[in-house]
Amino acid sequence: MTITVLRLGHRPQRDKRLSTHLILCARALGAEKVIYTGMRDPRLEDGIASVVKEWGGSFEVEYTASHMGIIRNWAGKMVHLTMYGLQAHEVVSEVKESGGPLLIVVGGAKVPWDVYEEADWNVSVTTQPHSEVSALAIFMHLLQGDAALRHEFPGGRLKITPNIRGKDVEVEGGRRGRGSAKTKSSGST
Repeated sequence: MTITVLRLGHRPQRDKRLSTHLILCARALGAEKVIYTGMRDPRLEDGIASVVKEWGGSFEVEYTASHMGIIRNWAGKMVHLTMYGLQAHEVVSEVKESGGPLLIVVGGAKVPWDVYEEADWNVSVTTQPHSEVSALAIFMHLLQGDAALRHEFPGGRLKITPNIRGKDVEVEGGRRGRGSAKTKSSGST
């Protein structure tokens, strides 16, 4: 199953950190692309491109002025994450069984009613207010299981080696880190 996330209503002045965190979450947990609407934000796009260059993978960020063009032309199924939907743990099996490309729509300040109508599933991670980032992370983990936490990102300059204490960062062509961080260059032993 390929996953694309559609982020509705980005506002650079109010949402720059939230949208960045949402996009980084989508990438880290296995989405291939995020498409965002609202105001175009070249700094957001450049920042994510820089992360992909440094950390690897083939992730894309794309801007579109209208969410409905994406939704109506989507060639797969669509999940809309909202606190008003069906409980995620109750519908995730059905979503998994659908196969094919999946569009996960994550709202902004006010989600247009047509998104609710066009979605194959309106899904609630809880029926309480919380962050779009947490909803996306929890749903992607439910959808993919532990595989969501084991995606590979080839071609990056940086790679973290899990370490119980401190930081262990492999750096292609040099060193990185400060203080207590333990770093090693890729060619070193």
